[in-house]
Amino acid sequence: MSVETMQQLFFEELKDLYSAEKQITKALPKLAKAAKSEELRSAFENHLRETQQQVERLERIGEMAGKNLSGKTCNGMKGLLEEGSEMVEEMEKGELRDAALISAAQRVEHYEMAGYGTVREYARLLEMPQAATLLDETLKEEESADQKLTSISKRVNAEAKRITNGAHTKKAKIA
Repeated sequence: MSVETMQQLFFEELKDLYSAEKQITKALPKLAKAAKSEELRSAFENHLRETQQQVERLERIGEMAGKNLSGKTCNGMKGLLEEGSEMVEEMEKGELRDAALISAAQRVEHYEMAGYGTVREYARLLEMPQAATLLDETLKEEESADQKLTSISKRVNAEAKRITNGAHTKKAKIA
């Protein structure tokens, strides 16, 4: 499809976000299962519920405009989730993997925040206040999820450093 108007761009971006959110709903249960920290696992599980609501909000925007948002693949999100999946596969369950999971999840959140901030502004420009309000609600949830991950990372990262420094010291003494 050729994009020639702001309205077409708006809906193409919404389709991209819709695909991204659908991919995230499949990835979050895997991230929760991979986490050692109960706090991190809980954050992933809570964000899954939010993400399901975000998908519903996008569908409502599509319905209001008479547009179907399916049929597009968000390759950016696909790549981010593949990187996160590689970390899970390459690392043993523990604090260091939790630190890597947080890093991967924050990349996802930042990608989403950029997308939602952009489409919210498109909705405002296109005089679609209901859509702008729904998109702003999601943007605030993404920002909150990012802040929660930052908070968790302070504890997880410190513990990962403590544990891995201890393992590194033991290896050095053996050598």
